[in-house]
Amino acid sequence: MADLPKLTGRLAGFEDTIDKTRDKREDLYKWFHQNPELSMQEFATSQRIEEVLTAIGYTVTAVGKTGKVGVLKNGEGPVVCFRADFDALPISEATGLEYSADPALNRMHACGHDMHTTALLGAAEALAQHKDLWSGTFIALFQPGEETGAGAVDMAQAGLAEKIVKPDVVLGQHVGPWIDDYGVGALSGPVFSTCVQTKITIFGRGSHGSMPQHGIDPVVLAAKVIMSLQTIISRNIDPQEMGVVTVGAVHGGDSPNTIPDSVELKVSTRAFTQEVSDKLNGDIKRIVQGECAIAGCDREPTFEVIGGAPVFSNHEEPTEKVMAVFREQFGKRAGNFGRLSGSEDFPTIAEAWGVPYFYWAVGSKKEMEGAPANHSPLFAPDLDPVLDHSTRTILAAVSPWLMP
Repeated sequence: MADLPKLTGRLAGFEDTIDKTRDKREDLYKWFHQNPELSMQEFATSQRIEEVLTAIGYTVTAVGKTGKVGVLKNGEGPVVCFRADFDALPISEATGLEYSADPALNRMHACGHDMHTTALLGAAEALAQHKDLWSGTFIALFQPGEETGAGAVDMAQAGLAEKIVKPDVVLGQHVGPWIDDYGVGALSGPVFSTCVQTKITIFGRGSHGSMPQHGIDPVVLAAKVIMSLQTIISRNIDPQEMGVVTVGAVHGGDSPNTIPDSVELKVSTRAFTQEVSDKLNGDIKRIVQGECAIAGCDREPTFEVIGGAPVFSNHEEPTEKVMAVFREQFGKRAGNFGRLSGSEDFPTIAEAWGVPYFYWAVGSKKEMEGAPANHSPLFAPDLDPVLDHSTRTILAAVSPWLMP
């Protein structure tokens, strides 16, 4: 076992469960890892989560397409919700692990959601086995579809706030190579960026490739648009602000000697504030429409928002409470990982109830340098010690409310 601190003081009683369930939790993690399911298609994963929660004494409620929420009431006291996501990505695994997902599936847990899920199930079992150590209500919330931004919205729209008791706070964590030595922590304020994903369709006029004068070439037009979009950050956004514009996909035409009728672009934006996000997406629309007008297109371009994530800003009070416990329990490993330009739909869960939230990182590797990043086909947290460590962080995090 790696040399990481065990829980101490009022939390030390959970250590026997962590020790006794280690083999079971590792087997469960490997099952999730070897059976990845894409966003909003996680039917087997969802069923396995429900089976585990039921077996350890939780009341389980289905919320949305595949979301599951386990509730354990243990006397009077605060209500704390912890959220874990459980969808995989359309990536072929190349880790070489003995429990690797079959590369032929072209699906893998390249973002650590299998670790998030197993850690929460482990913490949920520890709480169920040690009701003498805490009082209140614990909500173990398992959310699908984080990678597409559809899962949290699906649960909120399916009546999460009506079906599940309102918590006092919502907590969550994410594993990744962001803090050396398996560090843990975050900070209040903006942590992840807001994201808007848009499908843009540019309509030209089809023609034979040898007679371009009879058409309006949307491929050339798309190239102009892509280059023009690069000026938004450098010339339209305050250098003190964070903004990212990414054209992640371009599709148009099937033949080398045909000018197609249309080209489709898929674009994403990132920002730490709603104001900058609105500015980015307004400028994208203005540039696309302008270039299409200059080219003389017969049809206006269309814009369809296909995904995204909300503004993500940790609330100060729960941040201070949890970080104080992390410093107490994990010493020098407790800190923060700065701000990330990636996005998360986690706030949507807390906002369904209108309650504060805190979300932190757990280091997935001993050293960040050279470690495969999330969404890499090589990404894999170190099973030992990250599974135990991320289980302990959940138990530590809920303690200010459930074990004051």
